[in-house]
Amino acid sequence: MAVPLTGTQTDDQAPQLAFLESGDAIGHVERRVDTHGAHIFLTSDRAWKLKRAVRYDYFDFSTPALRHDALEAELRLNRRTAPDLYRALHPIARRADGALALDGDGDPIDWVLEMERFPDDALLDDVATHHRLSTALLIKLADRIGTLHAQAERDTGDGAQRMRDILDGNARSFAGVAAVIPSEQAAALDRLQRAEVERLATQLDSRAKGGRVRHGHGDLHLRNIALIDGAPVLFDCLEFDAGLATVDVLYDLAFVLMDLWHRGLRIEANIVANRYLDVSPQGATGYSLLPLFMSIRAAIRSHVTAAAALATGDAERISEARDYCALAVELLTPVPPRLVAVGGLSGTGKSTLARQLGAWIGRAPGARVLRSDVFRKRLAGVSPETRLPPASYTAASSDETYEALFESAEDHLRCGTSVILDAVFASRSEREVAQIIAERERVPFHGIWLEAPEQERVARVSSRKFDASDASAQVVREQSRKSVGDVGGWLRLRANRPIDIVAQAARAFLDRRRR
Repeated sequence: MAVPLTGTQTDDQAPQLAFLESGDAIGHVERRVDTHGAHIFLTSDRAWKLKRAVRYDYFDFSTPALRHDALEAELRLNRRTAPDLYRALHPIARRADGALALDGDGDPIDWVLEMERFPDDALLDDVATHHRLSTALLIKLADRIGTLHAQAERDTGDGAQRMRDILDGNARSFAGVAAVIPSEQAAALDRLQRAEVERLATQLDSRAKGGRVRHGHGDLHLRNIALIDGAPVLFDCLEFDAGLATVDVLYDLAFVLMDLWHRGLRIEANIVANRYLDVSPQGATGYSLLPLFMSIRAAIRSHVTAAAALATGDAERISEARDYCALAVELLTPVPPRLVAVGGLSGTGKSTLARQLGAWIGRAPGARVLRSDVFRKRLAGVSPETRLPPASYTAASSDETYEALFESAEDHLRCGTSVILDAVFASRSEREVAQIIAERERVPFHGIWLEAPEQERVARVSSRKFDASDASAQVVREQSRKSVGDVGGWLRLRANRPIDIVAQAARAFLDRRRR
């Protein structure tokens, strides 16, 4: 999206601003927030949005009718994800005596959107800053995004051309901020991203034809997600241009992934990416597109921030814009794929360790973590946390689960994505197959075997809530009576220690094997 430095003011809204701030229309206004496209008035329990009478290259709010249509779209589209936040659209009318009235008689001269106000510290931007992004919250976030995309209106067409159009807009925007991002640097980034789009053009077009291009959120970063009643709520979607918001669903997802990655929250980004793909399967080619999509999102954030920096002269924003540009390049830096297997009896913390390792293996957003428990549920046609009866756990179903797991691992490795296999791997043959896959795909293989006393494993599985594993205390005890044999060259780690210590030992092992 091309973002000019300034827009054109087309109408005097001073009477509307004075009316809304008077206290007569919407009550006492605690604070007014001005953006490039709106004035937002915060009262004790409401937020009221008045679109500014401005015209930019990429949106036009120059007339009351255009502002009405934009606010109506904002109300309708945001009710997909935040129905309790977006309440109503109200006309500001001029009465016969010349006074303004909300919902009054007379011809509307403007429109204002009424929204519920949430606490200022509810934004995930603030939650992330204070290190309160729990795994449970990240899983809910991925699920919410997946639900939006599953229900979103589909489009068809050329997936690759959509990305080329975005890059064209970026090039125009970077040309206007050369004082912050040098032209040579912007051009080098453009060449890098265009080469990647062409390399992946077939996959992009195939996804578009397969219905993966949909009318999503369009502006999905942490400042547009709020934590309300313990759940992440997506709001303030891109409403003024359906075309800009109609993109590959993974490009929509990539904004929040890039935002997390830029903040140094790599584990969190990897958790969101993997959970989204677990509940909204996209195939190996889909996951392999995320580095490109995240890079383009970083580039957009770079020129948008640069434009704001030029308008304000803010040195901190100049530095931030350059950081985003550097990140856009970094995200496309090739990283050779590898295969890591995390095994151990139920309750040893395999999934917890896999989540800690995923962000540090392979290209952004890290390794694709393939969990046998998730694959078992997928084959059964149920969600990951739906419990299966004991009768579902047969030797045949176990073989089928591992076969699907291994097949997916091969597909991802062939697409250049690193993989972590998270499974019990109690059978020697299962461990051998994992290594054979790595050899066949010519990638390094590393096995990590977790061990913990039975009592602790029983305690762990008994305390699980909302988890894909159906292992019970009885299953743990039955596993203890069976021998897993020699785990060969796998690194054996005692898992009955704090996860940060276990993860540190595992990462050190993987780092040594990289050299």
